[in-house]
Amino acid sequence: MNAKKTIEGVFFLTGKDFANVGVASSELKAILEKMGIDHDIVRRAAIASFEAEMNVIIYTPAGMMRYKITPDHIKVIVEDIGPGIEDIELAMTEGYSTAPDYIREMGFGSGMGLPNIKKNTNELKISSKLGAGTTREFVINIKKE
Repeated sequence: MNAKKTIEGVFFLTGKDFANVGVASSELKAILEKMGIDHDIVRRAAIASFEAEMNVIIYTPAGMMRYKITPDHIKVIVEDIGPGIEDIELAMTEGYSTAPDYIREMGFGSGMGLPNIKKNTNELKISSKLGAGTTREFVINIKKE
């Protein structure tokens, strides 16, 4: 089943808040499931939004995840006020990570976040400014093309 109307929302994310990591992406997943959206699309949206949420929590003081669900697609924009990404192309390389050791010791920071977002979305745009933050914008199509 597809979305019948447009639904929008926002989640606020706090850096280093590992007790609540995954809350925003889980709530988005629940909304999509309640709307009756195809399981594969829900799974892809959950993975992509979790990875983006985790990126904010690991690397930045704060950010937000905005979403818009239409009958055609799911659009998610995750913005942060972090240090920015120096080399986006390098950051998109599987296994590349700038996570500090304590993050890796918790089981995070494996360098698969941005590549996993790309694998699970139909469109991905990343913009970043050093010292100001990063925006990750992705779209997952609901309707078959």
